[in-house]
Amino acid sequence: MEKSCRMKYGNSFFFGGMLMFFVLNANWLFAEETTPQQFEGFNLQGYTERGEKSWDVMGETADIVGNLVTMTNIIANSYGEQKVNLKSKIGTIQKDTGKIHLEKDVVITTETGAQLTTETLDWDRNNDLVTTNDFVTIINKNMKATGTGIEAHPNLKLAQLNEDVTVHMKPEKGKPEDRQPVTITCDGPLEIDQLNNLATFNENVVAIQTDRQLKADKMEVYIDPATNKIKKMICTGHVEVTQGENKSYSDMAVYTADDQKLVLTGRPKLILMMEADEEGEEVISMEEVLQP
Repeated sequence: MEKSCRMKYGNSFFFGGMLMFFVLNANWLFAEETTPQQFEGFNLQGYTERGEKSWDVMGETADIVGNLVTMTNIIANSYGEQKVNLKSKIGTIQKDTGKIHLEKDVVITTETGAQLTTETLDWDRNNDLVTTNDFVTIINKNMKATGTGIEAHPNLKLAQLNEDVTVHMKPEKGKPEDRQPVTITCDGPLEIDQLNNLATFNENVVAIQTDRQLKADKMEVYIDPATNKIKKMICTGHVEVTQGENKSYSDMAVYTADDQKLVLTGRPKLILMMEADEEGEEVISMEEVLQP
């Protein structure tokens, strides 16, 4: 048996592609040298087969010792579906493997204004892997996400924030009560599947908006790519929904934005707190248990 009730959540949401940021498709063409070399004020550029610029890298210095190139004050741009800018105080690249390590004030900014900041970042181009174990902040318009550690596969358009994830959102449209800030936290990981427009929060998920709270073991958020807003949420495992003094429990909850309906299935249980009457009589508690 299922229990259906209406709840409204701000459905402005970001994530599709910020973690699929990068990457500098740079091909370093230095020959192997045994004598250390140093370049100042370097500027490298790459082009597509059609002669269009695909990337550029600028820096203050580049020291080349054997297989290792060390760069300072790096500014790089990637020109693809959208322009992406990267800045870092220090960077190293291994010429034989192409592995890149960036550190100190790493900032990645897209042309739409979305920005990722962290202290270190590693890119293994051959294995299509971008990682960091450091604290990460992602900001885009009405959204801010933080967490510890990233693992991304840019070519597959897959990425995740590993641990201690917090996402703050400020819906832009809807009634005043629905434009209140929304906060979603989870122990992690938060998994991003850009191809399927899906963000999955894992472990101890809590979503809060004013006096409304939703808890679950797992929350899958489906995004409308045309509007970048939530179109559907599926919550599973120890689902608990609180609105004011009213609570409901179930094994699963499905929220659809079009009709703003939340459907509870799997041993749903509803607890209602009745308001006091005009004479000020004490509050009556009513519990309704719905068998599956």
